[in-house]
Amino acid sequence: MSDLRELYQEVILDHGKNPRNFGPLPEANRQAHGHNPLCGDKITLRLVVKDGVVEDLSFEGAGCAISVASTSLMTGALKGQTEADARALFEDFHGMLTSADPTPDQLEALDKLAVFSGVRDYPLRVKCATLGWHTLNAALDESDEMVVTE
Repeated sequence: MSDLRELYQEVILDHGKNPRNFGPLPEANRQAHGHNPLCGDKITLRLVVKDGVVEDLSFEGAGCAISVASTSLMTGALKGQTEADARALFEDFHGMLTSADPTPDQLEALDKLAVFSGVRDYPLRVKCATLGWHTLNAALDESDEMVVTE
């Protein structure tokens, strides 16, 4: 189990320092802004959604390693997914962090996102890990309101 936690930490640190899908996305047709006042994380998430499919997405902003890494891994997991699948993945990810211990099957279904399963042991960090995801829902809903994780 110790080796697994070390691997998870390496993945989070890598994505935190070298986020994927980071930068502007001029052709975006949806966007939302998120803020976690407790940690100071702030992001803008942009999506290209066509015919109900998230064709591309990127984010900009600054935050702690968990927030940046979670958003980075989220963007990779959602490219090419339908809006419905994106919302379902949000529910699965959020459930992993906020409910009873996830089963091995649930973790397997989350694939790389399972690296955040240990965050559930640190309730204040759950807000960091879910900021990008809540911002995703706002972008899918085409909401103009700032997402705040309080």
